[in-house]
Amino acid sequence: MRRGSDLFVCILAAVAALALGVPAVLAEDYPSREIHFVVGFPPGSGADTVTRFMAEKIRVASGRPVIVENKTGAAGNIAVEYVARAKPDGYTFLLSTGSSVAALMYLLKSPPVDVTKAFQIAATISRQGFVLVVDPKSPYTTVADLTDAMKKKGTAANYAAAAPSGIVMGEMYKAITGVQATEVRFRSAIDSLNEIASGKIDYGMLDPQISLAQANQGRLRILAHSAGQRLQAMPGVPTMAEAGVTGMDLTGWWAVLAPSGTPQPVLDRLNGWVKEILTTEETRAFFAGTGGDPYITTPDQGQDLFLADNKAWATYVRLAKIEPQ
Repeated sequence: MRRGSDLFVCILAAVAALALGVPAVLAEDYPSREIHFVVGFPPGSGADTVTRFMAEKIRVASGRPVIVENKTGAAGNIAVEYVARAKPDGYTFLLSTGSSVAALMYLLKSPPVDVTKAFQIAATISRQGFVLVVDPKSPYTTVADLTDAMKKKGTAANYAAAAPSGIVMGEMYKAITGVQATEVRFRSAIDSLNEIASGKIDYGMLDPQISLAQANQGRLRILAHSAGQRLQAMPGVPTMAEAGVTGMDLTGWWAVLAPSGTPQPVLDRLNGWVKEILTTEETRAFFAGTGGDPYITTPDQGQDLFLADNKAWATYVRLAKIEPQ
């Protein structure tokens, strides 16, 4: 009778697991094959570099191949839609800045998916801020110096911006300080560098990875970053709030995003791998080169951050007067 009772309990457990959409052996057997990391930008891009670094580390941790798929186009939205519609079985993930995915509902006229329902954050990876930069030959060594000079220039002042976070940062800076500079929109941060160096552009609100590399070569001066807290990757760079732009907190963060419905045991296992990876000196050094710090959360904490950023971007888009594309 005991053996029959044990068998009955096992059958009930298996049925319950299947009813929840979770294979009974998933926690023990995952992963049983290769994992796919999808990135929305081409090989060699900053996003691709981060994705390939993490893919190699997850390969070692999981003991399975991790294949990077570059699904480029539509400013990363092709990759977003692809993963959102993928089978939620723990074998397809999106690597992206979670903050930018959260913003999609307000940056697109017709979003292909509701990202708040389509994704679950499996793990956060790093956090960073956009940066306020000037040409190193300029007389501006602090944000206060720049602000005073731009107020005197009035509407004749101008600045470079490209990505949505830089556009929002520029508008927040003006709204808080009273600067009236004109935004000059570029396709990418790299496209703005010559204009800044020539003096045609007074300052820029640019992404940290490109800016830090340029600053390390003496081609840009970083005055402050937009994140709410100091970054170990840029210990000598103040936050915009510290530099006198009170109230600015625009933090970008990288994450592994899973299609909603991915079983919790998968999320927990991948989250555990990422946590271990983020504690190594090699990983800290890698992200320091991108202007970011390792950022560890649970899947639930990451999802709360994702949903909060989604709400915040509704305000940011209105402030920056960004027209949905």
